Amino acid sequence: MRINRWLPWLYAAPMIVFVAAIFAYPIVTLFRYSLEVPGAANEPPSTGLANFEYVFTDPLFHTALLNNLELFLCVPVMIALSVILSAILFDRPKGWKIYRTLLFVPYILSIPTVGFVFGYIFQYQGVLNTGLKLIGLKFLALDWLGSPTWAMRTIMLVIIWKELGFGIILCLARLVSVSEEYFESARVDGARWWQILWHVTIPQLAPALAFYGIIELINMLSWVFAYVYVMTLGGPMNSTVVTEYYIYQQVFTNDIVGVGSAAGVVLLGIVAVLIAMRVRLQRRLALSGYE
Repeated sequence: MRINRWLPWLYAAPMIVFVAAIFAYPIVTLFRYSLEVPGAANEPPSTGLANFEYVFTDPLFHTALLNNLELFLCVPVMIALSVILSAILFDRPKGWKIYRTLLFVPYILSIPTVGFVFGYIFQYQGVLNTGLKLIGLKFLALDWLGSPTWAMRTIMLVIIWKELGFGIILCLARLVSVSEEYFESARVDGARWWQILWHVTIPQLAPALAFYGIIELINMLSWVFAYVYVMTLGGPMNSTVVTEYYIYQQVFTNDIVGVGSAAGVVLLGIVAVLIAMRVRLQRRLALSGYE
């Protein structure tokens, strides 16, 4: 029994060692750089926690973190849309395969490509505003990427459009594995579509939604650099600076590797907490009978 318990780990050991060897060096280097000033001629080789002190007192870093927290608002929207759209597709309306493909295609597109295309669309003189003016809706033509009020909201809209397909496919895959008896019993009892969605579909989607939610929270922290870099370069007035872009600025623009590394350590710590939450949530769902 004990051998069977450890057998999967023995099979996975070579790959675990390989992956650990790949990630160990950059992680150790990141921590080392965060505690020193590499390559500085007139500075002491070690700064202790000075880099972290700078990061935690830097207003721009605070702005970046707040912007990442604002991006978290995308996650409940994506979860809600994924549940509703996957439930509709699960009922297999006419042309559902085409709709499924159209909804999933944005997810497989590269982020720089998506950012470039939408950056062109949302320019002040871009496709969207030009179209609005042509149909007499000039009052809706806004400076989508040039306004501190609308720039982050526009990026959020693009992120939702791209990431939604992943959630829909996850939910559909989960629904396919659920016994049809649950849905038939609800219909026999006279439950309407929204009642079935609330009392049957959503509980059965709990494992997929938990996974999707945590993954997207991690993405909102550590996978949005390309959107910002291509669409706004952190502007206007730093309204779209995120932690990734802050790290990029410190390391490659300001040439302050220590500060950028310290910010990277902070970001790594936050992501590690989210990963731990994901593992804990998965275990709790398994104990509750959701697998």
